[in-house]
Amino acid sequence: MALFNQRNAQKQLDAEASKVHRADLETLLDRQRSIEEKVKGSGKLSRFSTDIKLMFSMIRDYWYGNYRSVPWKTVAAVAGALLYVMNPLDVIPDLIFGFGLVDDAGVVALCLKLVESDIHRYAAWKEQQEELERTPETN
Repeated sequence: MALFNQRNAQKQLDAEASKVHRADLETLLDRQRSIEEKVKGSGKLSRFSTDIKLMFSMIRDYWYGNYRSVPWKTVAAVAGALLYVMNPLDVIPDLIFGFGLVDDAGVVALCLKLVESDIHRYAAWKEQQEELERTPETN
């Protein structure tokens, strides 16, 4: 039996997402840099670095009211996954060499799978917004 399988990841993601409140988004955004550093320094999580930046971007745009075309369930799942990564004493403590971040990677991977269409829509919207900002207005 796998040490941390998809069922365990689903259970942890559901548990974290059910505890997320709107006020938690601000806390999460305040800790973005430390979470990104943890991800960058981890072999297991580093492959999710770009995805995690996109997840933070979506939460930030949601928090500031720039992007609301996403269900709360998606925002809560993304925030729950990121809060799980932030917690060093989760199901498999991060201090356990070689295994400590396996559960974090599993939760992030499952979250991305579950909210894939919403993340893709957000990424397309974000790209369109950036293109509009780059395009000079003509009179």
